[in-house]
Amino acid sequence: MLPTNPDPLRHAPWRAVVLAGGKGTRLRPLTESRPKPLVPFMGAPYAAGLLRRLAQAGCGRATFLVGPDAGPFAPIQDLGRAAGIRVDLVTEERPLDTAGAARRLLAGTGERSVVVLNGDILSDVRYERLIEAHRRSRSVATLALMRVEDPSSYGVVVRDDAGRVRRFLEKPAPGTTAHRTVNAGAYVLDASAFDLLPGDGSLSFERDVFPALVDEGALVTGVIPHAYWQDLGTPERYRAGHRAVLEGRCAWPWAPGLRRIGPLAAVHRDAAVDRAASLAGPVVVGAGCAIEPGARIGDAVLFDEAAVEGSASVSQAILGRGARVRSGIRLDPGSVLADGAVVAGPVTAPSREAGPALLQDPPMSADDGVRMTDDG
Repeated sequence: MLPTNPDPLRHAPWRAVVLAGGKGTRLRPLTESRPKPLVPFMGAPYAAGLLRRLAQAGCGRATFLVGPDAGPFAPIQDLGRAAGIRVDLVTEERPLDTAGAARRLLAGTGERSVVVLNGDILSDVRYERLIEAHRRSRSVATLALMRVEDPSSYGVVVRDDAGRVRRFLEKPAPGTTAHRTVNAGAYVLDASAFDLLPGDGSLSFERDVFPALVDEGALVTGVIPHAYWQDLGTPERYRAGHRAVLEGRCAWPWAPGLRRIGPLAAVHRDAAVDRAASLAGPVVVGAGCAIEPGARIGDAVLFDEAAVEGSASVSQAILGRGARVRSGIRLDPGSVLADGAVVAGPVTAPSREAGPALLQDPPMSADDGVRMTDDG
């Protein structure tokens, strides 16, 4: 029998399942000292902002699927308590692709309207509205979609005029399709979505679960929310996500203490930024950072306790916690410094060559002001 949802539970509390088992290799070295959901975003761990958004939408429980070792993810449970959400950490002894661990968690439970999210997506989508659309349509699965100009790098989702998903096109060659809707990495589904694929082991939502449902005639719908979407999985996209928040294109929670000081800059109240320093947004400066006179910073994210010494230049870069750029250094655009890294020579080290270092310098002091410039 095909899975259906004949009696939607319109006001029941709901659960989120966050796919967080990836190693975050494209964000190294930032993910060498923390799992990807704990990488800071807008001054706080990404998971803190996500949990706050889920709580605002009525989520009461979030399950993070985290790979073989839950230990590094333990701080997420504290973040959940702060947001008012129960957080469970579920391990998988080996990689099970995007849906294998979710099937193990949900199959046979009878749960409905479970929100499934990729753990590195920046979005201000209204999750409660996705759930409403799912329940109203009585679908077994509802996919959040987004439109793109060039779908050749994506899996294309083809819908009919009523929004029902009819087929999938995997990375079509440029110019071969007029369809522009692609998977945005967020779904609402019922546990019965796995009934057609029983068992255990590796399983993919994109290649297995959703195509199987469509092929068997189950009701799968696609909706295009009015929302911002951005994969944060590379340094360039991570910085672009900060720009989107600063520009107001994406509504995302800021860390407590982070304050706007210009159109495209946010500085934590506990950071020390000298009045003779120059910030050309987009810039985010974390707690305990020190920026000395003559330093120039643009299109950059500084984690807590990072330091940029006098007359140094940092552009299109990410500085890990406690990283330091010495006086007069011009950091190469695109650099990503590990936690505690020190760049002291005449030429910057690329991201992964700048490893942790023990800093012996005394604490810096700087004025509490800043001279802002805007990149227009």
